[in-house]
Amino acid sequence: MTRIEHEASLVEYQHAAEFRAALRRFLRVSEDASRKHGLTPRRHLLLLMIKGAPDGTSTSTVSDLCERLQLAQSTVTELVQRAEGAGLVRREQSGVDGRVVNLLLTAEGERRLAALNLDLRRERELLARVLGELELSFPDSTDY
Repeated sequence: MTRIEHEASLVEYQHAAEFRAALRRFLRVSEDASRKHGLTPRRHLLLLMIKGAPDGTSTSTVSDLCERLQLAQSTVTELVQRAEGAGLVRREQSGVDGRVVNLLLTAEGERRLAALNLDLRRERELLARVLGELELSFPDSTDY
């Protein structure tokens, strides 16, 4: 048996498939819920990344969003412009650095995101449970 065959056991393939299936289910449900609340899946993700900024400010910059969304700056800029045009996001000059423009949710963006977040709570809990179970069942890489 080659090293590759040994490392990729049937059980590992099954766990990897279950992992991807759980992620895909969550994404599909999330995409459907986004549309129900009048948002595209990308707008939902944009609003979520702004509101859920790691520093706790509920603001973000285009550069931060490029990193978090793993998208090109031109793509994020266009996404922000469209969300701004839809009344979901607003820009605000940074009080600390005048070269920086912060992105914040408008009241309408907050309202839609909050409703969508509530709708998806059960799905997030289900995904977390499935991923937790899979983590416990993945073989330790030191076993090879």
